[in-house]
Amino acid sequence: MKTIRFLLFLAIGFCIISTVSGEKVKKTRIFIVDSYHREYLWSQETNDGVCSALLEFGYFDNKNQIKDFTKKDYVETSRVIVKKSWMNTKRKSHKDEMVKSDARIVKEIKTFNPDALLLGDDNAVNYIGNQFVDTKIPIFIWGVNNTPVKYGLADSIEKPGHNVTGTYQAGYYAESLELLKKIVPGIKTFAVLSDDSETGRSHLKKIQQLADENKLPVKLVETVATNSYWKWKSKALELQKKVDAFFIVNHSTIKDAAGNPVDMLEIGNWYLRNIKKPECTHQKPFVEEGMLCSTDDSGFKQGYYAAKSMYEVLEKGKNPATLPFKAPERGPLVVNRQRAQMLGIKLTDKMGIEEYIDKCLALEKHPESK
Repeated sequence: MKTIRFLLFLAIGFCIISTVSGEKVKKTRIFIVDSYHREYLWSQETNDGVCSALLEFGYFDNKNQIKDFTKKDYVETSRVIVKKSWMNTKRKSHKDEMVKSDARIVKEIKTFNPDALLLGDDNAVNYIGNQFVDTKIPIFIWGVNNTPVKYGLADSIEKPGHNVTGTYQAGYYAESLELLKKIVPGIKTFAVLSDDSETGRSHLKKIQQLADENKLPVKLVETVATNSYWKWKSKALELQKKVDAFFIVNHSTIKDAAGNPVDMLEIGNWYLRNIKKPECTHQKPFVEEGMLCSTDDSGFKQGYYAAKSMYEVLEKGKNPATLPFKAPERGPLVVNRQRAQMLGIKLTDKMGIEEYIDKCLALEKHPESK
């Protein structure tokens, strides 16, 4: 009888300990929204950064969970439940389409009831962020171009003043042009090619501002922002006769004559085969696509430091309202060797190149574009 009572006592004690222990390991619920789509190279980089931080700070148990999350947009670990949703605004870039995407994702977020919300790039920050600003859910952002204040979610970079903090892209436009001039010293003029998107217009505005302030090493002749594939190609061919170089900005919301989205790698394929002038860009993924060079505004660091901000709030007790936004330091000075060879450029150690890409992804992924 004593043995039975003792065992019963142990069982009750075990249940009590399990209950208490269960409360201690209540899993944090994290919802992530990406403005774009899974195949977009920038989004792959920011995802790598977020996941690396989640592993480093103990939210993920192992690297296999990174693979599962990247594939399925959902993972449950010993500490967290993480879900991701995509806005797909590179392919569905009309305002009406973004509003529909916003409504769908807001409903998903409310159903999921997260403890933290991570928002990647301008459209997610603007459309989704404004639905949850000044709520009890802390928001951590990445990839907003030039300033995180512009969508009304923060009072200033130094003192956000609300439930939103994270990272933003300061932009290394002048530095990218300086690298290009080291590689091709004779260039004196350049033009900018971009799509007509929120992201593209933001980059154009900053480059124009730097040009107006005489802070660029070469002269800006013209900027192009269009979502017409025909016009984008026509202007590239026209400007090739007028300038020494190009600055290639985003080209992911461009559509054909029927209004169908044109894959950015298809556009890159056409550009690389038809434009014989050197170019720089603002991010490494475009150099992977095939553009000549960039001072990388690192997508990895954008995602990593946004997730680190979340860790500091959730685990260290910091207040997002007083946690300054961070513009991460630049990534590598990166050059595409295949593009350099196509342009007859000899690369040397004196150019200060820190990383090389050997192939042009746009030439490998698409047949010759007409």
